[in-house]
Amino acid sequence: MQAHELFRYLRMPELGDVRQYVRTLPTNTLMGFGAFAALTTYWYATRPKALKPPCDLAMQSVELEGGEHARRSSLLNSDEPLVFYYDDVRTAYDIFQRGVQVSNNGPCLGVRKPNQPYEWISYKEWVIIEQGCYAFSMVVVPLYDTLGTEAITYIVNKADLSLVFCDKPDKAKLLLTGVEKGETPILNTIVIMESFGMDLVERGKKCGVEVFSMRELEDLGRAHRQKPMPPKPEDLAVICFTSGTTGNPKGAMITHQNIVSNASAFVKTTEKTFMPSSDDVLISFLPLAHMFERIVECVVLCHGARIGFFQGDIRLLMDDLKTLQPTVFPVVPRLLNRMFDKIFGQADTSLKRWMLDFASKRKEAELRSGIVRNNSFWDKVIFRKIQASLGGRVRLMITGAAPVSASVLTFLRTALGCQFYEGYGQTECTAGCSLSLPGDWTAGHVGAPMPCSIIKLVDVQEMNYFAAKGEGEVCVKGPNVFRGYLKDPEKTAEALDKDGWLHTGDIGKWLPNGTLKIIDRKKHIFKLAQGEYIAPEKIENVYLRCEALAQVFVHGESLQAFLVAIVVPDPETLRNWAKKKGFEGSYEELCKNKDLKKRILEDMLRIGKESGLKSFEQVKDIFMHTEMFSIENGLLTPTLKAKRPELRKYFQSQIDELYANAKM
Repeated sequence: MQAHELFRYLRMPELGDVRQYVRTLPTNTLMGFGAFAALTTYWYATRPKALKPPCDLAMQSVELEGGEHARRSSLLNSDEPLVFYYDDVRTAYDIFQRGVQVSNNGPCLGVRKPNQPYEWISYKEWVIIEQGCYAFSMVVVPLYDTLGTEAITYIVNKADLSLVFCDKPDKAKLLLTGVEKGETPILNTIVIMESFGMDLVERGKKCGVEVFSMRELEDLGRAHRQKPMPPKPEDLAVICFTSGTTGNPKGAMITHQNIVSNASAFVKTTEKTFMPSSDDVLISFLPLAHMFERIVECVVLCHGARIGFFQGDIRLLMDDLKTLQPTVFPVVPRLLNRMFDKIFGQADTSLKRWMLDFASKRKEAELRSGIVRNNSFWDKVIFRKIQASLGGRVRLMITGAAPVSASVLTFLRTALGCQFYEGYGQTECTAGCSLSLPGDWTAGHVGAPMPCSIIKLVDVQEMNYFAAKGEGEVCVKGPNVFRGYLKDPEKTAEALDKDGWLHTGDIGKWLPNGTLKIIDRKKHIFKLAQGEYIAPEKIENVYLRCEALAQVFVHGESLQAFLVAIVVPDPETLRNWAKKKGFEGSYEELCKNKDLKKRILEDMLRIGKESGLKSFEQVKDIFMHTEMFSIENGLLTPTLKAKRPELRKYFQSQIDELYANAKM
């Protein structure tokens, strides 16, 4: 086949009749074309139809009467939000019991050792802490070990924790130290899952703390069997202490009804296009105390599906995916950005990059017409390896917890060929309050209100956002909104107003089709010397589109007239990026190169301008740091959000130097 003919062929609209085109080709071309023509002709002829959207995608939410411009999901038949999906599932305890029945006590939890297959525990054998607590109406309080000693002590006392489960002996030692110092007198029992020495038991006795192994506790349970005392929907299920980017953590009180309504709303949204079954497998690698992860787990457990846990090392996640072959894969934008960068990083020639882009555009055209699949010509030729790297069976992905670039999301939707949803929410509304709808595979928004939520926007005058113009702070009401912060009426009153609206601190905008777009952040705004309001997270998300950067921390002060930033170049992309600009050297050498720093700053300013940043929102100078901000070094929360006060303190000398140099 001649090059110009191939190009003409590839440029054909997806909806064209390929068979008719093939008939017009000369015989010798067809012979050279061979299997290629036959394959693609068959593919187009047997192409699947578009999934039918659950509502009119041109109007995905409905405005309620009352003059507040509040909106609800178009999936609802009335203005009353969805509280439950199944009549017999009203609590987290019910969720698990339904899973036992519909799976016929099938496989539930799976773990693996390095280079080994997954080993599965059935539903009835899983006597693990969370479900054990729910069965007896106890409240679960997750503790992140990464919170640090001070925060753990604060939570143990605030929540009156007398019993704590630990996976490792080191964490038990940390807790015992607090008791020995008289800092946590209420703690009297510690249960450890891994093996430990008798020295810990003796140490516990001396300060009045009983130390058990998990096996001993299970034996005690068998010897003193008691009937479950299941909770009511209004009972507390979880006190989830938000890691907090400032001050002490706050304990968000989440009820069973909160959990069930949020999980039910997800099921209601996808019921016509994705309904989990006992054949489904979820890969779990996000923090188990994170409500986003917990709600996804509730959805799969309620339908008798199974959960496979990763080995605990993010570097081994791809190996776990290949072994487990999950069908459900919840992700966060940080992982999506890594996947995107790796895919294009391996496309090391301009031709390969062109082919990736071209194939993505062809499949994007299908997405726009509602077709989601992984068996097209482009999948078989271009995207097969990418899909295989996730195990080859993924049929649903969902991203949340932070903003994701529209270009990254759209490319991965085309490359992975599965239903791929984007949601928005926070712990205070259990997990999600908005979610993209099946059939709307456009990016750049966070979907419509979930069936459990009513959403309204309220004026933020100081930032020039007004509800009458369809912009303002996102406020949420519904059965998924939390009860308040544990023993903290002041903070509760800041989050929940007298009418029960949760004020999120995010700035949203209604799009014409009734979807919500997050456009700004209210919580971390500050003023510069001339009085301009700055929302640093918005600016950071813009600068993160720079290919050379992995992380950005934007800083400003009321006594300064401009912004500066600490940036961490991406170890995987920096050398290639620098090479194109004429720079060579190791990662560390490149990070110290002043000329390269200048080029990176220029790239940031270019992207900032293209993205509509105002001149005062652009940074004037940057410092290039070589170590990633992480949970371990205390610069990120366990949900991977920037700890702004800690970052400011950690980089104070570099910030001072940036301001001093700018004045010289």
